[in-house]
Formats: sequence, structure tokens, C-alpha cells
Amino acid sequence: MKFIENIFESVLWNSRFIVLLAVIFSMIGGIALFIVASTDIWHVAVDVYGVYVQSLHPESFHEKIVGDLIGAIDLYLMAIVMFLFSFGLYELFISKIDIAEKSSSSKILEIHSLDELKDKLAKVIIMVLIVSFFKKVLHTEYTGALEMLYFSGAILSLSLALYFMHKGHNSHE
Repeated sequence: MKFIENIFESVLWNSRFIVLLAVIFSMIGGIALFIVASTDIWHVAVDVYGVYVQSLHPESFHEKIVGDLIGAIDLYLMAIVMFLFSFGLYELFISKIDIAEKSSSSKILEIHSLDELKDKLAKVIIMVLIVSFFKKVLHTEYTGALEMLYFSGAILSLSLALYFMHKGHNSHE
């Protein structure tokens, strides 16, 4: 009976390596998002160069450029989410990253618990949502005082969310 129990426990323990699929594909997704965001910024640079060399200035050009740059920042933040998720899963389920422990660089990628991983991911996701909000706001037209009041209320809500997120971060240290 002990032999069967040992085999079962060995299989159960080694099944954690299936998490490597999530780690690998999260890394691939993060790399893909970095490439797409960088390509978007390259296109913005080409557009800006073309506009100023040819002395053409299309209508709403600044809004388009700012919107494209904000979109690229959004993609970079999503890539960071993928990397944090990948590093966190690896450290929690597979092994500590030895090279990271020897490095004197930032400890942002150190994950010690599932709650810590969730907290880090939540903070970056909140930033993604804020950046997405500002991208949408950039292309919104306001026609009345009520819409401006809603807009100011949304900014106040985001400010409060960031304040409490930062305050919660300081209380954990």
C-alpha cells in the first residue's frame, strides 16, 4: 500500500510541471505584445516624420498620434502582466529563479505567494484600465455640462483608486 501511495504522490507532485505550458506561452505572449507595441511606435514615428517632412498636417493629427502612443503603452503594460504572470507561476510552482536571486537588480519579479502575484497583477491591470480610459477619453466629444461632470467624476474615481492602491502598498511594507 505504501508503494502505491509513493507512486501516486510522485505523480501528483510532478504534475505541477504542466504549469510550464502557462509559463512558456505567457512569455511568448509578452514578447509578441512587446513586438506589436514597438511596431506601433515605429509607425507613429514614421507618420510624424512624413507629416513634418512633407509639411502636411492632417486634421486631428495630434489626437491620432497621442492615441496611438497611449495604445502602445497599453500593450506594453499588458506585456508586463504576461511576464509577471509567467515569472510568478514559475517561482510558485516550479522553482526559484537562481539567476534572479544572485542579481542585485530590482526585486519586482520576486513572487513569494499567490496573493503577492495577484496583488502585482492587479496593480498593473488597474494601470492598463486607466491608460485605456484615457485613450477612450481622448476621442470623446463633450456637448454638455452633465457629460463634463461625469468626466470629472471618472477622473476623481481614478485618482482615489490610485491613492488607495498606493496607500495599501505602503501599509504592506
